Amino acid sequence: MFRFCAALIVGSPFWATICFAVEPVEYDYMLNCQGCHLADGRGYPARGIPSLQNHMGKFLHVDGGREFLARVPGVAMSDLDDERLAAVLNWMLLRFSADELPSDFSPYTPSEIASLRSSPLTDVTGKRRELVLMIDQLTPSGGAN
Repeated sequence: MFRFCAALIVGSPFWATICFAVEPVEYDYMLNCQGCHLADGRGYPARGIPSLQNHMGKFLHVDGGREFLARVPGVAMSDLDDERLAAVLNWMLLRFSADELPSDFSPYTPSEIASLRSSPLTDVTGKRRELVLMIDQLTPSGGAN
């Protein structure tokens, strides 16, 4: 378990330090993903940063969706090694979208991540739009944002 510490100014010129105990995978999410997708995974849809909440797992139901999640440039080009990146993707799926996972969900493996991230997507928006249309056909009332 890691200790994550943040210094805060709380109504005075003195610094207060607050420490949180987090698992290594949560720490990796905080440092590498949370800046865009926020701590709760809601993202900034108005700015083109999709919500992960109740949506991320839906991509695993359509052809190419699993690959998409690992090939998005922010994922594929991450500084995390393949093992840590697989752990973060699996944690995100379980944390933000567990109810949407297929019943036969198989976690990402480091070797799968190594293979997929070797060719990051160039047209993320177009590929995402294509996959969302496929998801919407499966779940007309729910869809993915």
